[in-house]
Amino acid sequence: MQNKQLPNTHFRKEWDLRIRTWFDQPGRKLRRRRARVAKAAKVAPRPVEALRPVVRCPTVKYNYKLRLGRGFTHEELKAAGVAVKTARTIGISVDHRRRNRSEESLARNVQRLKEYQSKLIVLPRNPKKRTAEDIEAYKNAVQAKGQVVPVVDTYTPEAPRAVTAEEKQAKAFVTLREARGTNKVAGRTAKTIAYFKEKKENSAAKK
Repeated sequence: MQNKQLPNTHFRKEWDLRIRTWFDQPGRKLRRRRARVAKAAKVAPRPVEALRPVVRCPTVKYNYKLRLGRGFTHEELKAAGVAVKTARTIGISVDHRRRNRSEESLARNVQRLKEYQSKLIVLPRNPKKRTAEDIEAYKNAVQAKGQVVPVVDTYTPEAPRAVTAEEKQAKAFVTLREARGTNKVAGRTAKTIAYFKEKKENSAAKK
């Protein structure tokens, strides 16, 4: 007999010590739900979520979609007549990094802020300044779950249509190449045109 190694079949790997199990998923789900309910009861009758702006998704592929952003810009708050420091105290999120790139987005979020303010009930901090109407409105207030002002997307996709003869004849690659070449020599072309124009004017003045 030759001195051959005995086969090692590796049956005792203890695989359950080297993987991450997910057996506590149902318990975590219940715990998250109870935490949400407790938080809602703690802040009642204030809204559960802070008011957030409506923004466009990035890239050409998704920019037709509307979604909630991180916070309102200083320009939007100023246009709606809300101070930046006051906004955070009345449930309005603020983002000092975002900028308004269009009048459309600015007007949309200003309208959103004004609609939120029309539904808002703010009690004076001093109890002596609170009126009976304020207290009654506060008692009858209903807590809003989710966003107080929901996102309404009015986008309608374009209906399919037949391709026209002009579109069939168009060549996208050639058009882009020509535009790129024209843009590349635009400065040189303008300088050449200006040179010949000046030369023509000088010759006309000599005559």
